[in-house]
Amino acid sequence: MQPSKRDLPNAESTAKELVIPVLREELSVGKRTVDTGRGVHIDKTVSEYPFRIDELLLHDEIEVTHLPVDRLVDPDAVPVSRYEGDAFVIPVLEEVLVLEKRMRIKEEIRITKKVREERRAETVMLKSEDVVVKRFGDSSEA
Repeated sequence: MQPSKRDLPNAESTAKELVIPVLREELSVGKRTVDTGRGVHIDKTVSEYPFRIDELLLHDEIEVTHLPVDRLVDPDAVPVSRYEGDAFVIPVLEEVLVLEKRMRIKEEIRITKKVREERRAETVMLKSEDVVVKRFGDSSEA
């Protein structure tokens, strides 16, 4: 940049003042939106694969046993169903004719529950999804 006549020293101002031009640069910063492409394409595929399971399953089995008892009981104290350990005991009553009428336990039915383990293996099909994202209309593609 060249100094103007006003900035040059002349005879009158030589003794008094000297003018030196000072320059300054300015920067302007801004933002703008740039379209980088038109969109994306997403592919999703579902695939199946075998998966083997091996689990221990429990089964309940019921065992019914008839036990003859043949015991007389008082009609006012008739036994009721009850648990004895793992067995549920149900008394079976009948009236019998003697010179007098008495209660006699004819038999008991014992119901016992047993747990049985069984190993079972099976193959089941599980699904899995895969996703691929592709950009199209990208400005870098030319």
